[in-house]
Amino acid sequence: MIEYVIAFFALMGAFLMLLASIGLNRMPDVLTRMHATTKAGALGVGLLVIVFAIVFWEDTSIVVRAIAVVFFIMFTAPIAAHVVARTSYFVGVPVWEGTVKDAIKEQYDMDTHQLSSKCDQSKK
Repeated sequence: MIEYVIAFFALMGAFLMLLASIGLNRMPDVLTRMHATTKAGALGVGLLVIVFAIVFWEDTSIVVRAIAVVFFIMFTAPIAAHVVARTSYFVGVPVWEGTVKDAIKEQYDMDTHQLSSKCDQSKK
């Protein structure tokens, strides 16, 4: 029975990693590429690391390290993607012309590189 669980998690992890790579190639701009690779990639890697923990269940040090890796990936991947996407926006990488809502556009001054909040705008 455990072999089926291992096979399921390994196949799902590999499938999600495949989806992340397809999303990286097919998405039109940096922001959507970051979204595709972060969501699917982090979950895919997490599932594959869980497979390692299940396979080496008797060795507690490997299981503890695997759990730590899963938590580290799940917490840092979205933050890193946010920082990279925000930096690409501030540097001036163009967004896709089909983008419906650009939430930062009204609050960011490209000349002075200052980002104002909604609270700052309501005081004016």
